[in-house]
Amino acid sequence: MQLTVWTYEGPPHVGAMRIATAMRDVHYVLHAPQGDTYADLLFTMIERRQKRPPVTYTTFQARDLGSDTAQLFQDAARDAYERFKPKAMLVGASCTAELIQDDPGGLSDALELPIPVVTLELPSYQKKENWGAAETFYQIVRKLAGPKAPPPGTKPAPRDPARRARCNLLGPTALGFRHRDDLKEISGLLAQIGVDINVIAPFDASPDDITRLGDADFNIVLYPEIAMPAAGWLQRTFGQPMVKTVPIGMGATCDFIREVAALAGVDASALLDDPNSRAPWYAKSVDSTYLTGKRVFVFGDATHAIAAARIATRELGFTVVGLGTYSRELAREVREAAKLYGVEAMITEDYLEVEAAITELNVELLLGTQMERHIAKRLGVPCAVISAPVHVQDYPARYSPQMGFEGANVIFDTWVHPLMMGLEEHLLGMFREDFEFHAEAAPSHLGGAASERRAAPAAAPIADAFALAVETDDDVDVIEAEGPIDPVWSPEGEKELGKIPFFVRGKARRNTEAYAREFGVRVITVEALYDAKAHFSR
Repeated sequence: MQLTVWTYEGPPHVGAMRIATAMRDVHYVLHAPQGDTYADLLFTMIERRQKRPPVTYTTFQARDLGSDTAQLFQDAARDAYERFKPKAMLVGASCTAELIQDDPGGLSDALELPIPVVTLELPSYQKKENWGAAETFYQIVRKLAGPKAPPPGTKPAPRDPARRARCNLLGPTALGFRHRDDLKEISGLLAQIGVDINVIAPFDASPDDITRLGDADFNIVLYPEIAMPAAGWLQRTFGQPMVKTVPIGMGATCDFIREVAALAGVDASALLDDPNSRAPWYAKSVDSTYLTGKRVFVFGDATHAIAAARIATRELGFTVVGLGTYSRELAREVREAAKLYGVEAMITEDYLEVEAAITELNVELLLGTQMERHIAKRLGVPCAVISAPVHVQDYPARYSPQMGFEGANVIFDTWVHPLMMGLEEHLLGMFREDFEFHAEAAPSHLGGAASERRAAPAAAPIADAFALAVETDDDVDVIEAEGPIDPVWSPEGEKELGKIPFFVRGKARRNTEAYAREFGVRVITVEALYDAKAHFSR
């Protein structure tokens, strides 16, 4: 067992809560000890929902373990039905309750409630949150839509040409990364294409809506982590094809429109010819020597990580130096995507491993989760959040989708602005010797009170390394090394490097260190810095 401070995903019962909270007229009875109610905070404090999740906890305590916890569960389930009158109920156990081996499914069957009851068997010690959400949605679809399934082998009747095609939108949940705004954007796109929406699920769907899933001509899988098992079952059972392209980014949105139009039998060329989006022109306006080729590290859930890597390389001209996910269920897809960029996919749930890779690769832009946001802050690297897990600031009040043409605009702003905001740093660097605008001065808009400059202490580790090198050899510029060396920067060299504009400083540092390793320069002085510059200028 590995103990950790942070995790990318919660236990599977949190995934089940995301489905129950997204739906209407559903209630989840969770066999759980006192304390597991913390999960409510994810929805009420982070997502800022206006009501509590529709979950009843049995909240047994230590003293209850010596008595009948099964009766405790039955009482809670019966009371929840009487109080909330749901149209369907989910029953399951949290990780701790799983250990006492009560059977929520059998216990609820014994109650003979007059509504469908979906039993969730979520192995808490083998699976994670997204898997729990996918399994819960899949079981709900099978339970509620299954009775309307045609006999096996029945081919779907051809669509009446006079009727517009209709689809189901599958996958959006509560606590999803911009799911609510994505739904609005994709619904608008489908209206422009001329496709009707039959059911959106699980977001805002009722049990009655789930029973109508089979009426659609095809399904759109917006979030494969959540919807793929259910979409696969609908395809096998009702013969409904599915749209797999996730419309994140300009290129993927155009591919999505083509795929939908082909299944719906409509002509979407007018929409493709005039997408009414600023993102493509803005991307072309990105300065070729300023942002093009920026070293980008991408990590998140599989859907958003794959999409982000495609946008970064094909639409913004960045260089993907790392790509990874914590979604082990979709590891194969991420590995295939990583091959396109010549990198090896990182499949891990260990954020410390991710942090080590980011540090090693010397990246210039991080696209990740709130975990990577903390790492970026420590390393001083620009960062944008592209995926769950997220924090409260990732649920903005404004309309901020990730999908569709407007989503492409939002992504451009979110990714590029953190890089461009360094302009102030550049100006500060240019005027760092000025009496008024030096780094320790108070902001001029607050009265312009220039503070006294204080002599900045030299960085101890660098200074120590430099002193050690001086003691070992009089010639600190070039020292013959017997094996691979790890060059250090002298205080003067580091200061001279700081005079280089920030947008090329990273490249200058890398080139100089590469020069030092090649020519055996153990300590990088001012002279070594300019020798490296001359070397690469030839």
